[in-house]
Amino acid sequence: MNLQQLRTFRVVAQQRSYSRAAQLLYLSQPGVSLQVRALEQSIGMALFERFGRQLRLTEAGVALLEYADRILSLVDESQQALEELGNARRGIVRVAASTTAGIYIVPRALGGFHRQNPGVRLTLDVVNRFTVAERLLRDEVDVAVMGLIEDAHDLQVELFLPNELVVIASPRHPLAQRKQIPVADLVGETLLLREQGSGTRTDIERMFAKGQLVMRLGMELRSSGAIKQAVAADLGIAIIPMRAIELEILAKRLVTLNVEGFPIRRDWSIARRAGRRLSAAANALWDYLLLYRDEASLEFALA
Repeated sequence: MNLQQLRTFRVVAQQRSYSRAAQLLYLSQPGVSLQVRALEQSIGMALFERFGRQLRLTEAGVALLEYADRILSLVDESQQALEELGNARRGIVRVAASTTAGIYIVPRALGGFHRQNPGVRLTLDVVNRFTVAERLLRDEVDVAVMGLIEDAHDLQVELFLPNELVVIASPRHPLAQRKQIPVADLVGETLLLREQGSGTRTDIERMFAKGQLVMRLGMELRSSGAIKQAVAADLGIAIIPMRAIELEILAKRLVTLNVEGFPIRRDWSIARRAGRRLSAAANALWDYLLLYRDEASLEFALA
């Protein structure tokens, strides 16, 4: 039994005719019949029987056809997988990103990669940073973009883009008109924060702890978008990545406060599991993100 015999058998079984199968396979009818007979001899059972002018599958033929479909499907799948490994312009790349990066940073970068590689299908999962790391270590995603990475064990990590944290308020807030606001003055303000576990929330808590300052927590919200809406509605102030408020600043719905020590520079990083062999498409995305970072750094330096 060989793959060519199985392919020929399957076409004959589908067409119920040696002659039609021969036309589809670009073979002679005797050649098709010869391959089917060789297959029958190898298994020791007849695969077809005559029923009028048509062929009909025997019980052995019905059983073999089911396995032939599965075998040939796996062969085709393996060929496709090998082609994708050798060709970065095909395949699927799974990306996970922490919330703020996934909303405000990653889509633009992925858009540039997609324009260059339209045959690569990209998926983006936007979740909290703990879930990003878990999915990366479980090989559920190929590349991750996140902020704070406290344990880089088993990960290959590269810095990606700067993440500047700024203090924001409504234009109507009393602090909006002040210059050089001491960070201690934030203690008396109602602070709107992301949920526990958020990278931005962790950075803020460490900053207040370092300065031995007490936070006055007003509301805890699960997205930067919700925080922006709450700040614009005069519910308090917030510390948030600058990248998340660019449109609101242009629209004059929010302002950044001139607080001493701000903006605080952090970085988003890209990560992949160390030692895991990725597809050519996933490696191409990794290389593209590094190039995207370098070009962004050059634009910033020239600005």
